[in-house]
Amino acid sequence: MSILFDHPPAQRGASSNTWHIVGLLWVAFLLNYINRQLAYSIFPALRSDLGFTNTQLALVGTLFVWIYSISSLVLGRLADVIRKQVLIVACLLLWSTATLGSGLSTSPEAFLFWRGMMGVTEALYLPAAIALIAALHPGETRSRALALHQTAQMTGIIMGGWGGGWMADHVGWRSAFQWLAIAGIAYAPVLWMALRGISTTPSSKRATSQSSLPLNSACYWALCLAFAAYCILLWMLYAWFPLHLYEKFRLSQAESGLAATLYLQVSTAVGVLVWGAIADQSVRRWPAARFGVVGFGILLCAPFAYAVLALDSLTWVKAASIGFGLFAGGLHSNLASAAYDVIPQHDHGFAVGVLNLIGGASAGVAVLLGGLWRDTVPLSTLSGWGAMISVAGSLILLRVVSVSFPTESVATRKTLVERR
Repeated sequence: MSILFDHPPAQRGASSNTWHIVGLLWVAFLLNYINRQLAYSIFPALRSDLGFTNTQLALVGTLFVWIYSISSLVLGRLADVIRKQVLIVACLLLWSTATLGSGLSTSPEAFLFWRGMMGVTEALYLPAAIALIAALHPGETRSRALALHQTAQMTGIIMGGWGGGWMADHVGWRSAFQWLAIAGIAYAPVLWMALRGISTTPSSKRATSQSSLPLNSACYWALCLAFAAYCILLWMLYAWFPLHLYEKFRLSQAESGLAATLYLQVSTAVGVLVWGAIADQSVRRWPAARFGVVGFGILLCAPFAYAVLALDSLTWVKAASIGFGLFAGGLHSNLASAAYDVIPQHDHGFAVGVLNLIGGASAGVAVLLGGLWRDTVPLSTLSGWGAMISVAGSLILLRVVSVSFPTESVATRKTLVERR
């Protein structure tokens, strides 16, 4: 059989080996997010060196997330039928190539082209990686394993935000892209050697005995809605927070990139680890705990997101960033875990792909409107609207889950099938 397709399940390694795999994937996800965030911290350099307009700067974020999201839907399904290890290593090589192209760009059009290519190539990673980790941690360590992997996102945003700004100020923004490309290409064979022997495909009996596709789960679609609402708020911060600090508080590119990411992402990483552990420990007593942590996390972080872009004191902005991150960690640590509580394993890649599509579509709108309206509508007003939309989405999620989860959980469906 071709190496592209999963073999029958092999005996899994020791528990320590499954955590070792999470660590290796953490490094890949770190590079992934450094690439994504780097561009937002060099907006001033892109304006001065390549002549970007505000609308073109908005497209740096919007083009990426829209192409990434659309690609996720198709490529997420590939993660369910093609060996996840192959997809993970292939996308690492491909996004490194796109990163190199970004650093060599000599016009806004060329930079945006490679930004779009990065969206396509990075869309291969998350559905495959998350599904692989969930398969290695199917029980009460799932949220913690995914939470640990998710901290690479926060670390990558900090490194991309500060490192990109520092490089732009001191050695040039092109060097940052070039070094990232070299790092990704060099790490690919290391990752392949570690992943190539793993197989986690569910048996055909299990795959056919449970309901297929997420289309019949009200909890899953409520999760998609809440995630879309949250992404509107989140991407206003990811895309425009560094430039907001650069202009409002007269910071350098390195200082604004660091201030926009450090407090927000360190607190989010702490929240991810704490809420991941809480969800895993609570799931026995409250089977819908992962959905609950997601819903309340969005509900509680929304006011802080508004404050981040509305306050006039840099000290209080940093404090609000910390508050946002601590509660936002509830969503980041449990989004996929919650979806997997109502989606069977053979559809895990597709389920994450749909989440990426819906969340990315709303994020792209938020980034684009921020660019189109930033001269006429204050960012604080836009973030206030986003906060209200996020609160509404979280309340809908919590209500739907309270009604529908008892009959939709994978555990409940499996018990019903066994009784038949």
